[in-house]
Amino acid sequence: MPDTPALAALHHACFTAPRPWSEAEIAGLLADPTVFLLEAPAGFLMGRAVAGEAELLTLAVDPSARRTGTGRALVARFLDEARARGGETAFLEVSAENDAAIALYDSAGFVTAGRRRGYYATSDGRRIDALVMSCTL
Repeated sequence: MPDTPALAALHHACFTAPRPWSEAEIAGLLADPTVFLLEAPAGFLMGRAVAGEAELLTLAVDPSARRTGTGRALVARFLDEARARGGETAFLEVSAENDAAIALYDSAGFVTAGRRRGYYATSDGRRIDALVMSCTL
C-alpha cells in the first residue's frame, strides 16, 4: 500500500502552481485501476493508461534531489509502463513557466501539441498557461 501521506507531503514540497495534491486526491487516483504509481527514493510519478493512451498525471522530485537523474529515470519508467499497458500515445500537461520540466519532457521525446491558456491558477490569482505535450510510444 502506498504511503499517501508521504506522497502528498512530497507533492506539496514540489508545487505551488499548479497547486499540490492532497492525500485524499492522491488516494482517490490510486484507487483507479488504470492509474499506476512509480516511486524512487526522492520522487514519484503517477500515470494512467487506458484505451491506447497514457497520461503522465504528475511527477514530483524532492527539490533537494533535482538534477540528479531521478525525474529522467521516472519518465523513462513511465514510458516503459505505458507501453506495457498498451499505450500507443502518451501525453501530459506542464506549466508553460516550468522550463526545467519542459526540457526534461523534450529530452524524453515529448513534443508540444497545444496550449491551454490560463489553465493553472497561482495562490495570488495569476493564471498560467499549460503546454500539452505528447509522445508516440
